[in-house]
Amino acid sequence: MDNMEDRLIVPQKFKNLLYGLIAIGVISMVAGFILDPHRAWANYLLNNYYFVSIAIGAAFFGAIQYIAQAGWSSAFKRIPEAMASYIPVAAVFFLLMYFGMHTIFHWSHEGITETDKLLAHKAPYLNVPFFFLRVILFFGLWIVMVRLLRKISLKEDAEGGMQHFYDSEKYSKVFIFIIAISFTLFAIDMIMSLEPHWFSGLFAAKSFIAAFLHGATVITLIVIILSRIGHLPMLNRSHLHDFSRYIFMLAIIWGYFNFAEFMIIWYGNLPEETIFYVNRSHGAFGVLFYANIILNWFIPFLFLMPRMTSRSKMFMVPVIILLMVGQYTELYYYIWPAVVHEAKFGILEIGTYLGFLGLFTLVVTNTLSKANLVPKNHPYLEESVYHQF
Repeated sequence: MDNMEDRLIVPQKFKNLLYGLIAIGVISMVAGFILDPHRAWANYLLNNYYFVSIAIGAAFFGAIQYIAQAGWSSAFKRIPEAMASYIPVAAVFFLLMYFGMHTIFHWSHEGITETDKLLAHKAPYLNVPFFFLRVILFFGLWIVMVRLLRKISLKEDAEGGMQHFYDSEKYSKVFIFIIAISFTLFAIDMIMSLEPHWFSGLFAAKSFIAAFLHGATVITLIVIILSRIGHLPMLNRSHLHDFSRYIFMLAIIWGYFNFAEFMIIWYGNLPEETIFYVNRSHGAFGVLFYANIILNWFIPFLFLMPRMTSRSKMFMVPVIILLMVGQYTELYYYIWPAVVHEAKFGILEIGTYLGFLGLFTLVVTNTLSKANLVPKNHPYLEESVYHQF
């Protein structure tokens, strides 16, 4: 369908707004490092992880569409491609985290293994050089695969034919295994190792599902926004329904893993496992335990289950925004008790989030503007354009 021309032109005023958000983030972080380094590094880790998990979830979503040979989503594949383009930027931020290792991670302190037998046992894995070697390896694999799939996608636009689609499907099969293995280890490194005496066999899987859930959620939000400003004219209620099914399904799976993790730890009643929940059972952290369930499971389950609401932008957009809040509160629930040791939320948290949001949006919109929004030579494009049920 060679006539499907749809280019995104990013207004300079919008770019200036994003630069302003980035400036707010920089000022917030600088002030935080001066006034409260522990809290500043906690914000740095939370927002780094938050946006890279969205990017990885989007990349996984895009790969799954190729493997399943999904026709309905083919018109929207530029969005996960653009979101995945944030991964190289995130890599730089995670490497810079070297300067905050001793503030964030208890196990990184020099001499800690001499007084802690458990950390001495884990030292061959939990040590700073090997930690950053894994970071470089994970991001290296993700960047290579994301750029390879993007390159093939753009070639398909320029040349047409089925070979590029077959190549994308082939490399996507490799990519999903890379993501599944590497991101679960990445989640253990960045989040679970904040409390190295605690362990959970379900944490890594739950973190992977959370990334997939929130990646699919943000993809849906961007599709709706682009449609509202005059792009993606083929978007209809059937597409919205399919996006809703992804969010609905993944929210249920997240809820299952969240319940299973808590139930197994509660029933086993082992001190090395229950300490995680004991440290989070008081004050605001106790409230966040229930808030996470409501935001990440109950609300999408309740509002996206009916057919009418799952096909309506009016219902979907608030649910998506609450899910984005839910991802933030879940990471806050993990990080703050381990690093800051008390619940604090204010200008520093808001400013840092806005800065990362501005940067993420700038990268995504810049990538979207570099290619036709509709992959005009995709073999399943016609099926997507006329998708109805």
